[in-house]
Amino acid sequence: MHRVTLIPGDGIGPDVAAAMKLCVEATGVKIEWEEVACGEEAVKKFGTPLPEAALQSIRKNKVAIKGPITTPVGKGFRSVNVQLRKELDLYACLRPCKTYEGVRSKYKDIDLVIVRENTEDLYAGIEFERGTNETLALIKQLETMSKKTIRKDSAISIKPISEYATRRIVKFAFEYAIANKRKKVTAVHKANIQKFSDGLFLETARTVAKDYESRIAFEDRIVDNMCMQLVQKPQDYDVLVLPNLYGDILSDLCAGLVGGLGVAPGANIGEGMALFEPTHGAAPKYTGLNKVNPVATILSAVLMLKYLKEDKAADRLENAVAAVIKEGKSVTYDLKADRHDPTAVGTMEMAKAIAAKLK
Repeated sequence: MHRVTLIPGDGIGPDVAAAMKLCVEATGVKIEWEEVACGEEAVKKFGTPLPEAALQSIRKNKVAIKGPITTPVGKGFRSVNVQLRKELDLYACLRPCKTYEGVRSKYKDIDLVIVRENTEDLYAGIEFERGTNETLALIKQLETMSKKTIRKDSAISIKPISEYATRRIVKFAFEYAIANKRKKVTAVHKANIQKFSDGLFLETARTVAKDYESRIAFEDRIVDNMCMQLVQKPQDYDVLVLPNLYGDILSDLCAGLVGGLGVAPGANIGEGMALFEPTHGAAPKYTGLNKVNPVATILSAVLMLKYLKEDKAADRLENAVAAVIKEGKSVTYDLKADRHDPTAVGTMEMAKAIAAKLK
């Protein structure tokens, strides 16, 4: 019996979370779910988007899975997703991007894994608002130290990248590659311009790579060139390890290569603790409509089952998802050749079709 914290999330979150639960339970793996609220629902109930009870539940159970949580743009509370990763030190964001027959895509046979550092870079949230006394004082000090001019109406973001965090994320990427019989790790950076921050990332990655050179190939790519390479010849790449911001951007790019965020699972992993989630948003306009594609959340549960050492159940569930998508009958509207196809099914109906494959 595994105890798992379940965070349904906002918008379509409860729909896809219920679909995921149905499929996981159909594998026969025994899970005791402990449901907690985060996001907009938690604000209404507890006055905060991230209640302490939710953090305590995850710390106790060590494993959690969540639906998408809304992050207000430009106002409101900070990203709960980012807060969870920082509070629990879930330093490794794992985002596999894989083609499944039946999903519309311009590419075939893609099987990429993004390993994204979760705790540093611009996502560390060290920002200074335009026009405040603190920002003006910082600008003055930076001008003195750097001998460069900064416009007084600037907002400032700080980008910390440490040797410690880089070392552990690159080591995670290599260990993942070995455990999953991968062949190559590519470090992605902008060290040609960001010579001290990205330069440290690259220098540290190269150092770590020496410990694995007899088992896993290593290379590095500049981030803008990497984007072009992924569009031109994605089959040349395997595991990509990146700082936080680049990892966020390229994980969406890679999801686009395989058909979109609807088939893109995610995991956030730390020392002895993990949180699984789809990479797509909460899509509030579809709240409660039983309409959206549950595949990303179900595939996130596949990652969770593997983390729980339930490998056979994980493989069976992934194969069931692939079979239903390939058949193309019991799938949601976005997985039909014509998005207006009247034979499209709802979220839970697709989940039931996947569960039926497991019997």
